[in-house]
Formats: sequence, C-alpha cells, structure tokens
Amino acid sequence: MTAKPSLKIKIQIHCGAEIAMGPGKADLLDAIRQHGSISAAGRAMAMSYRRAWLLVDAMNRCWDGPLVHTAPGRAASSGARLTELGENVLDHYRALQDGIALASRGPDYDALAIRLLPEPRASQKG
Repeated sequence: MTAKPSLKIKIQIHCGAEIAMGPGKADLLDAIRQHGSISAAGRAMAMSYRRAWLLVDAMNRCWDGPLVHTAPGRAASSGARLTELGENVLDHYRALQDGIALASRGPDYDALAIRLLPEPRASQKG
C-alpha cells in the first residue's frame, strides 16, 4: 500500500528581510517557556547558545516590543521568560498553523494527491 503524499506548509512572517516568526522560532519560544533560559532551550533543541540568542535577538527586534525578557545572573529571577507580547505572538502563530493545517486537509489537496506519483520518474521521457 502506498502512503498518501504529504503536504507541508511552512508559515514565515517577515519583517523586512528578517524572518520575524517561523516554525523554528516558535519552537524556540516554546522551549524558553518550558526551560526558563535561552541556553537550556537551545540545548533541548540541539542548538548552540549563540544560535538561540541570535534568533531571540531577531525576534525582539522585529516586533513592537520584545518577545523574550532576559535577566542575567544566577539569582532566582535570572534566565529568560516570554513577555506578554511573546505569549500573544506565539499563541496567534500556533493558531495560524492550526488553521492552515485544517485547510490543507480537504478536497483540493485530495485532488492533487491522487495525481501525484509516490516518487519522481528517473526521466521525463517514458
């Protein structure tokens, strides 16, 4: 039995030439929410601290307020947390993803999937 072809829709929200929000940045925000620090979130995602920090920096520069608040040090209040705006942006982005996922399952996709080959032909001829 051949598996139904898969459809992948990736949502990216741009701020000029910068990606303000995309699936990886949303996952990073989720990890920061869960772990309470950029470094721990990066480790959980097999990402360097520098890469995670650069993504947070880009997000914080693209919106009308920061999405992540950081407090350096070793005190109980140190680490990183999502701001109210960060929570709001993440929730809306996830809702947008859910809506797109629902829209991608229907008669239009089915009409395309039925005509799609499971693998590309080796050549256009034959």
